Amino acid sequence: MSKTAVVVLSLLLAMAGIGAPIWFAIAQSERQGFEAVSRQALAYARDILLRSDETGAQIAVGVDRLARDHAAAPCSPASIDAMREIDVGSSYIQAVGYLRGDMLVCSSFAGQSSQFSLGPADYRTANAASFRRNVRFPFAPQRSFIVIERNGFAAVIHKDLPIDTAKSEPDVSLAVFSRQSTTPLSVRGHIEPAWLGRLGKAREAAFVDGEHLVAVVRSEHYLTAAIAAVPLRYLRERTSDVARRLVPVGLAAGALLTLAILYLAREQMALPAAVRSALRREELFLLYQPVVDLQSGRWVGVEALLRWRRPNGEIVSPELFIPIAEQHGMIVRITERVLELLCKEAAGLLAAHPGFHIAINVSPADFHDPGFLDGLHAALRGMGAAPGNLILEVTERGLMDPDVARTTTGVLRRNGFALAIDDFGTGYSSLAYLESLELDYLKIDRSFIEAIGTEAPTSQVVQHIIAIARDLDLSMVAEGIESEAQAEFLRARGVQYGQGWLFGKPMPFAEVVAHMRGQAAVQAMAANDA
Repeated sequence: MSKTAVVVLSLLLAMAGIGAPIWFAIAQSERQGFEAVSRQALAYARDILLRSDETGAQIAVGVDRLARDHAAAPCSPASIDAMREIDVGSSYIQAVGYLRGDMLVCSSFAGQSSQFSLGPADYRTANAASFRRNVRFPFAPQRSFIVIERNGFAAVIHKDLPIDTAKSEPDVSLAVFSRQSTTPLSVRGHIEPAWLGRLGKAREAAFVDGEHLVAVVRSEHYLTAAIAAVPLRYLRERTSDVARRLVPVGLAAGALLTLAILYLAREQMALPAAVRSALRREELFLLYQPVVDLQSGRWVGVEALLRWRRPNGEIVSPELFIPIAEQHGMIVRITERVLELLCKEAAGLLAAHPGFHIAINVSPADFHDPGFLDGLHAALRGMGAAPGNLILEVTERGLMDPDVARTTTGVLRRNGFALAIDDFGTGYSSLAYLESLELDYLKIDRSFIEAIGTEAPTSQVVQHIIAIARDLDLSMVAEGIESEAQAEFLRARGVQYGQGWLFGKPMPFAEVVAHMRGQAAVQAMAANDA
């Protein structure tokens, strides 16, 4: 990626880093504000419905008692006494009486001494109950009452009793509806009957309509519903209150995220220069991990692993700097440096152990480099080694250009170099394509070795890879072996070679030399004993 692209991308990410947390904070403020005010509105509606349901329950008990015990003489002294007992014992019923037509002919508050015309019922329900929403009695003309009658017996309640809540919030609109009528039984403030339709089949709902946040709750026991409508300024005030707490947090998070993005961008732009400096200052070095014959346990070779030690002692992973080197045209120079280090460290060893090999990783760019083959021969001369002592490992990704891959692998094989496909199974090579290349080894990626003996989905893949290697007549090297159980599994299935911490961690070349001397001494003693 070019420096300009990195700068542009960094600026875009920085803008997102600032904006995203703020946007998130504002969105959270709105969500929390809506949830808080919705809870408040629903609490009002539930309280109204609770009062309405309890009122309905008391009416049902009282009226059913009168209809059961006093239907024959509804205005007898015994019936009026029962009415007064129900009246006194109820927390919501104001009075009980008996109707003949539209006339209240006797009641708990007037006995048989006064009769009142209540006017026609506003509506009747399916269970034969009639409702009068605005009844005024001569002795209390300034008050409106609701009268609910069934089987001739009626209960009288204060019209405002169900909505006698939220007194500290006078601008909150409240109402109780029978779901069989669009006119509220009791109402305070502005209520739209259409809000009932927003409930659908739900038990309760909260939504914004116009300048109100509305909560609607349906009764589980009666054909009634309650509505509470809170002015939107409540929502705005709550949102602003939450935003005053969250937006500064969002700003701080945005600032930290932006600083992190800018730091990473600076590091990204600085890394290519740092890799060039590492090459110039010779900060790159090699460690070697043994490759063993799985049947005998004998070391047959090593893989040279490149590392970078910065001046402050920090070890930089090749997974970080190799992609940078590839992107900025330095990977060929890094391969040259690997060969230089091999010449310096391995001189003489391969001549003394002609059956031993060293594997190095090469990149697609090396295949395109016209000086690659000459560089390999020069390194062999410096080490006093033959082409067969050097194995070139390339990933599946490095073989994705078919023409270059076929030509280069063919040339390298004709010059005596052995070729291995590295990290097999993690790329996209087809079996037919691999058959067209001249390869010697297939390296099974450590991710498949780790899955051996587990329930992981990839646990069976290693057996398919082994079958592919056999079909291609390739020797196999399993990477990342860490347990004897893994080694035995591979050994039993014909995998020839392995490497991993079970056999040895990456080490300086001096330790490789020491081991080879010890291995040679053991072999000499065995030969003498024979």
